[in-house]
Amino acid sequence: MQNNISADRARDMLLELPVLLKTEKVKLEASHGRILASDVYAEIPVPPFDRSPYDGYAFRGEDTVSATKEKPAILEITEEIPAGEMPEVEITPGKAAKILTGAPMPKGANATVKYEITEYTDKWVKIFEPVSPDTDIVYAGEDIKKGELIASGGTVIDPPLAGLLACQGVCDIQVYKKPTAIIINTGSELVEAGNPLPPAKIYNSNVYTLMGYLRNMGMLAHNGGTVDDDPELIASAITQALEKSDVVITTGGSSVGDYDWSLKAFGLTGARVLFWKVAVKPGGAMLAAVKDNKLILGLSGNPGAAVLGLFRVAMPYLRKLCGRTDILPETVELFLEKSFNKASKPARLIRGRLVIKDGKAFFSENEQQGNGSVSSLSGCDLIAELPAGSPPQPAGAVVKAYVVKGYI
Repeated sequence: MQNNISADRARDMLLELPVLLKTEKVKLEASHGRILASDVYAEIPVPPFDRSPYDGYAFRGEDTVSATKEKPAILEITEEIPAGEMPEVEITPGKAAKILTGAPMPKGANATVKYEITEYTDKWVKIFEPVSPDTDIVYAGEDIKKGELIASGGTVIDPPLAGLLACQGVCDIQVYKKPTAIIINTGSELVEAGNPLPPAKIYNSNVYTLMGYLRNMGMLAHNGGTVDDDPELIASAITQALEKSDVVITTGGSSVGDYDWSLKAFGLTGARVLFWKVAVKPGGAMLAAVKDNKLILGLSGNPGAAVLGLFRVAMPYLRKLCGRTDILPETVELFLEKSFNKASKPARLIRGRLVIKDGKAFFSENEQQGNGSVSSLSGCDLIAELPAGSPPQPAGAVVKAYVVKGYI
């Protein structure tokens, strides 16, 4: 067991754990947010044929070389081509076809013109200026070419990707199965929402925050209930949860107080402890162990600290467990909007948001930064990290920040 290690080392230790991914097929309409289990290549070009971008006429551009307002090109109409119908007549010199938006281009035609800038009858159309060949045609494969990679395995299926898959006629999609996490909350002071709140008790908010973040990421997350501060009870709850899940997360009891029983409880399960305590604040009260190739993760009982520990250390592994390839958060450098007046002995995580002023990107610190603050997570789209040993930082100092939005 390693003790008081850096956040990067703790993160990497989790990422080194083996991951067994399982797959299943889902219908396209049920695929939003799922993770592709394999690369997808285009079987057909998009669009699948040359087509008209609007209502008008299809013809040979060569027939309009001498067209003017005074002497327009007059072309005989061969047919009308609506969307969804194949042309029947080849366009030859002096001919044109009436064509509607999205309809296939007839053979021989190499240009189109909007009907609004022509004069026409059922028999002929007048074009009043030269139109070059290859004008105003949407060519086959202009959006996606046949054989082109549409998306790689590990990609999240979002609305645009669902549309691209539909363009290929895909109905059943191979995706990774969602891994299951069970969250066990330890602490004799906890009361579940919906019950009366006795004196000296608090409502359990941790589980609902964590479940939401895990579900956003693509996991199945369940409330494993609350367990009193008893290592044997905690160990029993963990053992039972392991039988029904891929990951077990506990909250509370991972620090060094008289009632912090997680380390002993983890040992009673027979799990191999990887590390205890991480050199980052908040969120450093963290414990990780492995049993039967499944991660048992102990987080702080304080909601703000629990989320920051999850984000900084465990989230990359959990995303990998989902089959995602985008396992690390994006980082940016910004200016501090206001000074940060505390020295940072361990690395420090600060919740905040992006503010743009005079064309510059600033990190704006959220008002509440306490370990137990739930409100600090609302509107938090960035988490800044000050390196261990950093002195107080003045306004305008450059800081590294992790992009939260779209990651958790």
